[in-house]
Amino acid sequence: MSGKIAIIDYGVGNVHSVSCALTYLGYKNIITRRHDLLKSSDALILPGVGAFAEAMVNLKNFDLLGLLNEEVLIKGKPMLGICLGMQVLGKTSQESPGCNGFGWIDFDVISIPQSSRLRVPHVGWNTVHVNGRQELFSNLNDEPHFYFDHSYYANCPVEYVMAGCDYGMMMPAVVAKNNIVGVQFHPEKSQQNGLKLFRNYFNYLGI
Repeated sequence: MSGKIAIIDYGVGNVHSVSCALTYLGYKNIITRRHDLLKSSDALILPGVGAFAEAMVNLKNFDLLGLLNEEVLIKGKPMLGICLGMQVLGKTSQESPGCNGFGWIDFDVISIPQSSRLRVPHVGWNTVHVNGRQELFSNLNDEPHFYFDHSYYANCPVEYVMAGCDYGMMMPAVVAKNNIVGVQFHPEKSQQNGLKLFRNYFNYLGI
């Protein structure tokens, strides 16, 4: 099946790098916040670089909250959240007290603990330990490396955690619930492993 992927342009996303990666792989994609184009897409990507509150305010200002709830929760359209785009899939964040996320997956976003051994933010390549949604990691090494850049992580119930990353503690690297998947790392910055993950994800969707 040939499909169109909509990369949601809400002012805080690493949208062009994601688009370039998908175009390189041969996927039809569009960067947009237009409601009609989001509705007509076959899958959605919510990238993100920046602050939790800014992301949610922008989504509200662009009148995207209700539309995305309709498309993702009611219609069941596939949604992939990347980094900050993953974090806003949850309920709240310590970074932005009083600001609510989508609440699609039952987790809160909390600070990575400070450590004399490890730097915060967590920036760089780390191994991802896979324990579920094996289709995302087909044709990858048993413990693939991906590129991370974050200061907060999803404090998520184990049933939604599909893969983890050990950075002084085991943090969720991939969360999933039904048609919703979030990755804390940046596939678009993860070279061949990131490209393979994108390919696996959209192959699984039949796009």
